Amino acid sequence: MIEPKLLKGFRDFLPEAEITKKSLEEKIEAVFRLMGFVPIDTPALEYAQVLFGKGGGETDKQGYRFEDSGGRAVALRFDLTVPFARFAALHLSELPMPFKRYHIAKVWRGENTQRGRYREFTQCDFDIIGTESVASDFEVLLTMHKALSAIAGGGVTIRVNHRGLFNCFLARIGAREQSVEVLRAVDKRAKIGEAETAKLLAALLDEKRAAGVLEYAHAAGGSSSWEETLDKITALSGGDCEESRRLRCLHSFMRETGIDSSFVLDPSIARGLDYYTGVVFESFLDALPGIGSVCSGGRYDDLAGLYCKQRLSGVGASVGLDRLIAALEAAGSLDKSGSYAKAAVACVKAEDAGRYQALAEKLRAAGTACEVFLEPAKLTAQYQTAEKKGISFVIIIEENGALTLRELAKRENRTGLTVSEVVATLDNRED
Repeated sequence: MIEPKLLKGFRDFLPEAEITKKSLEEKIEAVFRLMGFVPIDTPALEYAQVLFGKGGGETDKQGYRFEDSGGRAVALRFDLTVPFARFAALHLSELPMPFKRYHIAKVWRGENTQRGRYREFTQCDFDIIGTESVASDFEVLLTMHKALSAIAGGGVTIRVNHRGLFNCFLARIGAREQSVEVLRAVDKRAKIGEAETAKLLAALLDEKRAAGVLEYAHAAGGSSSWEETLDKITALSGGDCEESRRLRCLHSFMRETGIDSSFVLDPSIARGLDYYTGVVFESFLDALPGIGSVCSGGRYDDLAGLYCKQRLSGVGASVGLDRLIAALEAAGSLDKSGSYAKAAVACVKAEDAGRYQALAEKLRAAGTACEVFLEPAKLTAQYQTAEKKGISFVIIIEENGALTLRELAKRENRTGLTVSEVVATLDNRED
């Protein structure tokens, strides 16, 4: 006997969990399509040299690498952005520019597991490449806002920064050469705390410049507006520049579309991946900010330069579906169901299986997902099974051909119904 066990950080999904996950994916995908993004897919395995060397930081250490049977160094993708850069370079002549894609798939990282964070997890990515316009930055932020609102019903805060402006500040204090390490240290602040971040920065720079970096990161203050924070970090960075003007323009777009209350300019948002060069962002559920960002991303102006000579600018974001599910579950706002079916046809006699399926087909033709019980059992037992599956109604075909509709939550029966009456009742009742 082989012991059935799972690798640490990996999971099986029972129907209730998988239906919940698929339902959220469908809501997110509907927003992507509404905004004009199109789907692509890429292999789970890539050449190791394709994936590593630009992600930077922890991702290079956490990647699953191995040698295949042909002696090639390969690896599982650790995100969907780097494979997309390879995809774009390979298919550049086939893609209309600007190109807007989305990709919902699993990725793998050998990191420490915790609530909402696993070694195999699903990302929902969307990107716009082939343009450096501020309009594309804004469209990604707008898509984030719409997708998260569709799932969480509001109560989402999206924190925005500009790594280019942060770099202007670092250049002003003589720390531009250490920018990658400084940004990584600031990115860890929420995990390791203020004191440890200060130590990391002091080791990279010195205590005076480390204090200056922390002052910049805290420029948002407690209740500073977007404009107030922008004025502060612009002054600290040496004055008005292209980067500060882009942030000011983004805010004007937010106001024009009426979504500005969901956005905060936060200079401490750094993003740990090296390929980000411009605007960066992270989003948090207001009811549970401690679980971390549930959707994040930014602008990467030269990522595809690893794979082709043409400069290919891009901006995008990724919804961490597993972390989002954990957050919604902890906040008590996650809808769960063990079945897609709204109704089930009871099995009274095994020889009537054809009649039961014929009835179910009529309901399905009317748009009602319907299951058929396959073996006869007491009706009470079939009711209990339906409830365990999350099915709301059971339909019984009586001897005279009339239908009885059992509403399980209310323990009520409606008798003597026709098929059309059952359909009308189901259409008018919430799940």
